[in-house]
Amino acid sequence: MLVAVAAVSLAQSAATFNRVEGRRVAALGEELAGSPLLRDQLTQPAPAEAIAPLIQNTLIRSGVTHVTVANERGRVVSSTDPTLVGSPVVLGDPWVAQGRSWFGELEVDGTRQLVAQVPVLGDDPKTKKNLGRYLGVVVVGEASPTWSARLVGASSYLLTYLGIACGLGVVGSWLLARRIKRQTLGLEPREIAGLAEHREALLHGIAEGVIALDTQQRVTLINAVGRRLLDLPENCLGRSLRELRINGRLRDVLAGADRSPDTRDQVVIRRGRVLVMNRMTVRKDNRRLGSVTTLRDRTELARLEQELGSFRSTTELLRAQTHEFANQLHTISGLIQIGEHDEVVRYVDALSRHRASLDLAVTSRIHDTAIAALLMAKSAVAAERRVELRISERTGLNRLPAELSADVATVLGNLVDNAIEAVAGGEVADDPDERPAWVEVELRQDTSSVEIVVRDSGPGIAPELAQEVFTNGFTTKAAHSGERGVGLALTRLVCRRRGGEVAVMNTDEGAMFTARISVLATMSEEAR
Repeated sequence: MLVAVAAVSLAQSAATFNRVEGRRVAALGEELAGSPLLRDQLTQPAPAEAIAPLIQNTLIRSGVTHVTVANERGRVVSSTDPTLVGSPVVLGDPWVAQGRSWFGELEVDGTRQLVAQVPVLGDDPKTKKNLGRYLGVVVVGEASPTWSARLVGASSYLLTYLGIACGLGVVGSWLLARRIKRQTLGLEPREIAGLAEHREALLHGIAEGVIALDTQQRVTLINAVGRRLLDLPENCLGRSLRELRINGRLRDVLAGADRSPDTRDQVVIRRGRVLVMNRMTVRKDNRRLGSVTTLRDRTELARLEQELGSFRSTTELLRAQTHEFANQLHTISGLIQIGEHDEVVRYVDALSRHRASLDLAVTSRIHDTAIAALLMAKSAVAAERRVELRISERTGLNRLPAELSADVATVLGNLVDNAIEAVAGGEVADDPDERPAWVEVELRQDTSSVEIVVRDSGPGIAPELAQEVFTNGFTTKAAHSGERGVGLALTRLVCRRRGGEVAVMNTDEGAMFTARISVLATMSEEAR
């Protein structure tokens, strides 16, 4: 501010000098050009001797830098600077030779001067009348002061201006510093730089993804892990979720579509990854600034849960079979104790026929040992839950490659577990008069795919949740306790990885899940 005021003051001083001194040198030039002696001598052959005292007197009296007189041909005939005599005069404006006065700045003898050029007009020599005949020109110049001289000349008022500017600058600086202090929470620049360094180290040093959005759902911050998990481009900062083509449940979680300030352990499927997301709204002074969401990749953990689920399923099967065998042994023991030996034989024969019929129904239609064993295990679990597990008469499955068999078992096991859970209500049915619950499995195979259809007698699925059951991934219990697997979300992942899909629809009797796994995709993968 001080520099600006000083510059304005010096510019004002220069403008004042040009205005005041320009008028003065113009007046001196007009006075000299109007002298009868000068006009008379300019018509003579050697006017220098008579004109010299006149211009010297003007120089002494006015204190200007130089006074010069030139004839009508533009040659200097007399000057206070003898070096200029005989040289051509430089006109600031060609109209000076036509009888017009001019003043302005010119470069004279290497210095910048304020110059006034006034034409000398005389009478016609024949008629002796003033017809405005051009006789020559009078040049009066005054050197422009240097910046230091102007600064000394302006010191009388410049100090006042600088004092006022200094006061305003101090007050303005104090107010600006106070405002910046409030915005930076009283931190010094060194502390702010340290926080920025710590933030960068924190964001890029943690194994979790972090993404921040403003109130317009634009990305304001994201670390490398978050960009990788969400599969976003490097130039995603400043772009909205719509521009980044983030839709569906992922957009709902990031934008807080449920209107709750915070969301915990929300599971989202993003391009083959199982992501657990925690969102927190950022507020300051009761004003919403945006949100910050952390992301954890649970894809590998989901696969481990799948394997753990297999062990848990085996344990459940053994427990169910132990319970079933214990009941049968108790029955046989009771019959022996009361002496009904024939009844024991008939009871054992009935159990054998039932077991043989179940084994025959499974093994005659399903030739893949792993799938057949899985259905046998699931039938025991279903029987304990008072659920009948049926094998459709249209079922037909040949032996499959090991990897394909494992994926088919994963999909089939998840669908059967969900169906048993739906029809049994999560608990063992105790009412013998209740309508019998059943789950039917149908496996079909052709040259290109394996189709898995699981029907049940449950209440079905609401139409608006037909896709949500796959995109949600974990259930509410799974998100908070981790006791359940990824269920239908993992089923969809397996199907899509194998070039297939899974869908659900309601029938007259309950829900029907249809999963398709491509055999050709598996063969091409093995070929690669």
